[in-house]
Amino acid sequence: MSGAGQQGVPTGEDPVELAYWLLDRARLGEAERLADYADHGMPVDLTDATGNTLLMLAAYHGHPETVRVLAERGADVDAVNDRGQTPMAGAVFKGYADVVAVLIAAGADPDLGSPTARASAAFFERSAIAALLPPAPAGTG
Repeated sequence: MSGAGQQGVPTGEDPVELAYWLLDRARLGEAERLADYADHGMPVDLTDATGNTLLMLAAYHGHPETVRVLAERGADVDAVNDRGQTPMAGAVFKGYADVVAVLIAAGADPDLGSPTARASAAFFERSAIAALLPPAPAGTG
């Protein structure tokens, strides 16, 4: 039997179950719930088996408020997963300009990862998102 409490919320008796549940909260954009868990000790850079952080999952699934609350609590906006992808590149790929704007405001670097967010914006012809990105450093492009 799982360690699920009221309404399917894990009790914490099984830390792996709780981690999976928290990662799902990021995918679903449950900003307030994740903020509360972070405020009570949850590691804000919790990752899944392939290096995707809570913030990365929130960004990839189009949840700017969740990205914002995690970044405000110290989550790494430039985390790179096992495939070399960053939260910003994922948001660009999916076309989430609002998430990209939050990441830029939080200091994310559009030139990290492979492919970079800047390269993704060019490849997928996302000119509106590319316009949000800060200028490329001198001598890079």
